Amino acid sequence: MTYLKLMMGAASALVLTACASAPVTEAAPETLVEAPAAEPAMKVDVHKGDFVEIQQFVTPGGVSVWLVSEPSIPIVSVEMAWKGGETSDPEGLEGLSDAVVYNMNEGAGDLDSLGFQTRMEELNMSFGCSTGNDWTSCSASMLKENAPEAMGLIATAFDEPRFDEGPFERFQRENLIGIKQRETSAGWLARKAMTDALYPGHPYARQTSVESIAALTPELAREQMRKLMVKDRLLVTAVGAVTPEELAPMIDMALGGLPETSELPPVADITLPTPPAEPIVVDLPQPQSLVMFSAPGLERHDPDFFAAYVLNYTVGGGGFESRLMKTLRVDKGLTYGVSTGLSTSDHLDTWTGGGQTKNESAGEFLAGIHDELNLFVADGMTEEELSDAKAYLTGSYALGFDSNAKIADQIMSVRQQDLGIDYFDTRNANMNAVTLDDVNRVAKEYLSPENFIYVVVGEPEGVE
Repeated sequence: MTYLKLMMGAASALVLTACASAPVTEAAPETLVEAPAAEPAMKVDVHKGDFVEIQQFVTPGGVSVWLVSEPSIPIVSVEMAWKGGETSDPEGLEGLSDAVVYNMNEGAGDLDSLGFQTRMEELNMSFGCSTGNDWTSCSASMLKENAPEAMGLIATAFDEPRFDEGPFERFQRENLIGIKQRETSAGWLARKAMTDALYPGHPYARQTSVESIAALTPELAREQMRKLMVKDRLLVTAVGAVTPEELAPMIDMALGGLPETSELPPVADITLPTPPAEPIVVDLPQPQSLVMFSAPGLERHDPDFFAAYVLNYTVGGGGFESRLMKTLRVDKGLTYGVSTGLSTSDHLDTWTGGGQTKNESAGEFLAGIHDELNLFVADGMTEEELSDAKAYLTGSYALGFDSNAKIADQIMSVRQQDLGIDYFDTRNANMNAVTLDDVNRVAKEYLSPENFIYVVVGEPEGVE
């Protein structure tokens, strides 16, 4: 029996008790009372796709929800996302949005951090939040029978967050340790050098510092939370053993107390500069050199995006099936791993890659990357490579849908990128429609080695 049913049963019992114990009096004269107007039924639009059936509705409280009802598994997974993230941190307060999400499950209402975590364990639920450049998100999973109580606990987190000094200071300590450690991290140094070269001064390039973390306070975090988590920038997706009629009141209970709106600072789109002729070298005493390379990519709605996605699998996205791995690891033994990928965001789209090699082979490793990219520009992919790439990318797609939480996350990604509710039904068809002419045309446009900026971290030899 669920919490709501228990509450309804208790209320009914109170009414019956009151009726039974009330004194008998003479009936009052009959009066005509107009019945209250019935609440309009919630409108639910159903997309019956071949891949998944999605129910769209707006709760009485105004929250837009996409739901996949799956009665066979008694678990409900909910994803919540708000447009706006780390780029909204004021200058000098970098890390503020991270402080908000860190503390969202560290105490609320009458529950301190330990009490909140204990209550989540009692309810067999999870709840946590995260943030990135462009979005702030919270995720929750719970048993169907505990869903009303679990969503009630989440409501407390949104309505009465504590931001207690203990957890907040722990957040600061952990970040200060991370700032100290990153100065010897090849990956962090490479990313910083890359962002400083490509878009210096842009909010995407800003970094936390000892000063910015020390300047954060619980009061500032509470204020930032109310700017990030507002109703008019909220998207919700859910998957599980629940109907729209059951879920809607729980969503409104959890999120109904959020502010209606807020203003966040605008963020400009990035136009990448012409890359320098020579690699950027960052000195770091270590036996290996990390190589990172980046060039302009494709916006997610670009008609050529699927062709680029298929092409990237063969370039460096397909593990041991990619040419870079076959040539630079298997044939030449220069690296344990090298890969490429397409990165899309609200204000920047790039084609990136990276790998590690011994310092003494860094020059040969870079030359090998150039050679492979030039081969794609000159000769393109083969029919066999195209067939293999499409077979893998379409066949493996279902692996991202093997749990309620994964499905909710996949649907949220579609909503955030505005790909359309039919995306899951059209995705593989669009992949299979890619032709050899498509991928080879995209290769000539995007994969020229001169399009890329190269960063090398280590003590590389043979790098001019």
